[in-house]
Amino acid sequence: MSILFKSIKFKNLILENRVIIAPMCQYSSENGELSYWHEQQWASYALSGAGLCIIEATAIQPEGRISYADLGIWNDTQCKMMQTLLSKIKKISPTPFAIQLAHAGRKASCDAPWGERNGQFTPDEKNGWQTIAPSAISFQPNGHPPISLSTIGIKKVISDFVAAAQRSVLAGFDLIELHAAHGYLLHQFLSPLSNQRTDEYGGSFENRIRLTLEIFKEIKKVVPKNYPIGVRISATDWVNGGWDLRSSIELSKILEQIGVAYIHVTSGGLHKDQKIDIHPEYQVPFANEIKKAINVPVIAVGLITHPEQAERILQAKQADAIGIARGILYDPRWSWHAAVKLNQTIAIAPQYFRFQPRGSNQIFKKYAS
Repeated sequence: MSILFKSIKFKNLILENRVIIAPMCQYSSENGELSYWHEQQWASYALSGAGLCIIEATAIQPEGRISYADLGIWNDTQCKMMQTLLSKIKKISPTPFAIQLAHAGRKASCDAPWGERNGQFTPDEKNGWQTIAPSAISFQPNGHPPISLSTIGIKKVISDFVAAAQRSVLAGFDLIELHAAHGYLLHQFLSPLSNQRTDEYGGSFENRIRLTLEIFKEIKKVVPKNYPIGVRISATDWVNGGWDLRSSIELSKILEQIGVAYIHVTSGGLHKDQKIDIHPEYQVPFANEIKKAINVPVIAVGLITHPEQAERILQAKQADAIGIARGILYDPRWSWHAAVKLNQTIAIAPQYFRFQPRGSNQIFKKYAS
């Protein structure tokens, strides 16, 4: 049997297959709230046949948004809107939905990718605000510098992550992923390139990972027992002297000890001088090395576009699940087509049964009740 279509367990959550819809920002919110775009997008995800959908990076503070158009879960109105939409989604599909909780740190206060500003707004510009970071070091050399977080500010970040996690459970999400990758706030604390603090949150490896661990532990206290909490990390900064694979392995080991559900392995995003060798499966070797060191599931991503690639990676035991992001946006039925290619069955909504490809083996089965 294809491993891609075998079930996998993240704590108490069982996935029907190992196709994971990885988070992709949609820049379609106002005041952090869901829009009609999200209703359509989430419904498409729900009907895709994927084993799990992780929605886009969702800010735990207004200042934590990448852009003014980012989704948020820092207030009860946002939570209620998500609860309402998820209740509708669950009526048409049993696909579990997860939320990625995030804070952009010094990479916040930006325009949408298609906006005219093409970059970061200053605090005195419309749609801009003052950013925060572990140290007052800008992402871009000519950027407006962030404010270095005080100890009180750090405690506020922790408490807001915890509150966002509580709202996530209340909204009906089946899993929480902490975003500690792509150069955003938690990653900024991890990397010595962006973290030049001299207090208990900077300097040594143990100090730089402190914030991520504290947030994880505090969230674990307020969610149900065995509720899955995963962590997404950038395995390397792709810059000499930065966060690297060895550090990622050590962090993953510690996260395993304190109960992480999985490690989601990506890379880069922290420093303008990164030199990324981009090619198909370019991030899979990082996932492979981390998988060798831990016993919790590892999700691999990075230009994995074809079902045969995904299956080969799993057969080689380089990862335990496959994250597809842009590929799912391009082809919302990627999982269906993967089942055809790999001669497997996949659970779909019965409304689609009549569209089984002629001449093919039976690939569709009804959702389990």
